[in-house]
Amino acid sequence: MRKLTPVFYISFSIALLFIIWGAVAPKNTEKVLGSIQSFISENLGWFYLLSATAFVIFAIYLVFSPYGKIKLGKPDEKPEYSYFTWFAFLFTAGMGIGLVFWGVAEPLYHYYGPPVQEPESSAAAAAALQYSFFHWGIHPWAIYSVVALSLAYFKFRHDSPGVLSAVLRPILGDRVDGPLGTLVNVIVVFATIFGVATSLGFGAAQVTGGLSFTFDFIPNNIGTQLIVIAFITVLYLISAGTGLNKGIRILSMTNVYLAIGLMLFLLIVGPTVYILDVFTTTIGHYLQNLPSMSFSTATFSGDRGWLESWTIFYWSWWIAWSPFVGTFIARVSRGRTIREFVVGVLAVPTLFGALWFSVFGGTGISIDNALGGKLYEVMTTLGDEIALFTLLDQFPLAPAMITLAILLIVSFFVTSADSATFVLGMQTTNGSLNPPISVKMIWGLIQSSAAAVLLYFGGLAGLETAMIIAALPFTVIMYLMVFSILKALRSEKAILQTDKAVIQAERNRLKQEREQLKKEKERLKKQVKDLRDH
Repeated sequence: MRKLTPVFYISFSIALLFIIWGAVAPKNTEKVLGSIQSFISENLGWFYLLSATAFVIFAIYLVFSPYGKIKLGKPDEKPEYSYFTWFAFLFTAGMGIGLVFWGVAEPLYHYYGPPVQEPESSAAAAAALQYSFFHWGIHPWAIYSVVALSLAYFKFRHDSPGVLSAVLRPILGDRVDGPLGTLVNVIVVFATIFGVATSLGFGAAQVTGGLSFTFDFIPNNIGTQLIVIAFITVLYLISAGTGLNKGIRILSMTNVYLAIGLMLFLLIVGPTVYILDVFTTTIGHYLQNLPSMSFSTATFSGDRGWLESWTIFYWSWWIAWSPFVGTFIARVSRGRTIREFVVGVLAVPTLFGALWFSVFGGTGISIDNALGGKLYEVMTTLGDEIALFTLLDQFPLAPAMITLAILLIVSFFVTSADSATFVLGMQTTNGSLNPPISVKMIWGLIQSSAAAVLLYFGGLAGLETAMIIAALPFTVIMYLMVFSILKALRSEKAILQTDKAVIQAERNRLKQEREQLKKEKERLKKQVKDLRDH
């Protein structure tokens, strides 16, 4: 505990105050924070849209820039993890549990309430999948990549502390060691605590919904949800005690296998050709309309409410989540080149997410049409968390597949919480790559307590809103991170140019040697000829 920094105590105090506020006055919490969020959405939605797209452009620039060959580590360092393990980490930490929760529900919501199309039409179905791809595709992963790349670059190449404030040293200097740096790190911890706490709450609701759907004797109520939180807390505290290369690694691999298994099952037993057509067509629509979707503020189309409820909400959500996800991705990306890192972070999860929504969202819309809207009715009546289980119930081996889905949610649940305790431990122990188990345990209990208390008192919506509000100052911090890493990379440019000059000089030297050898060869040939003539 000697490694604890002021960030720990300040963050702990703020978290405790918000938990008490959400528990004692949940309606007031939701009202106050909701008013702030509404103001931000109505007046600064354009800022979130421009920012998310700017981060995409910056990430793509790094892929094609000369800096792409720079390693996140020493020049001769090898990647710490294989590609498959690395992708498993990305998938699990980034949005795995969200895909399971929203894979069926979001496309159905868009189908019945599209931005501008006629509801329940073919155009609405196309828009539903297109916007699901959009909300879970390149933009969120570009946001994550900016944070993760900045942390990994300064930590592994320049041996900086693994805290976000250290990333800003090139532009803020020694001020990152004072109150300003503490403020940055407190915002990071704040967003992580409540981001994970709300996810734990919603995850508990989905696990409870699945158990209740499968077993009639299990009620879908707050009591069961609290029991689920307690059970999962024990699991992820055990996992947190085993370290990154055991608990989180094993769980991440398990998550990927379970997710692929569940997806392949539905792809095979579901409307296979339809799903593949949906995937192919929607990828085309997504790429074709990506620029217009990225910059649309719905000024003339009249769907501003839809935009604020979905796209602007998602962009602020991903930005608020990026400190947690970015820190974790940075930790497992040592030894990758910048180009390899950005391409991997942008492409692989985006393609997997697109396939996931094609399978679950496409099948959901197809089955809902066949059942005359029953799937949507059940979802809106019993809760979003029931959508996946209602869909699986329409196919063979439903009990086994629902059980598999519950296990997948629990596994994601445990991995996300375990990863969050790891990140919180790093951020409150001055960037330690292996934070003390005691610190991780404390943060694990805080997360679970926050989720349980807020679920019980109904204050989760207010704390979710608080996390979204935290996205606004962190967006500014992300811009500073971009400028900071660009400034640092410019110093690398001199090194790259020096390397290029050295390589060119070596080429010139080899060329001269070849010319000398050629001349020597000609001279020897002439001598041999002269000897023969004599």
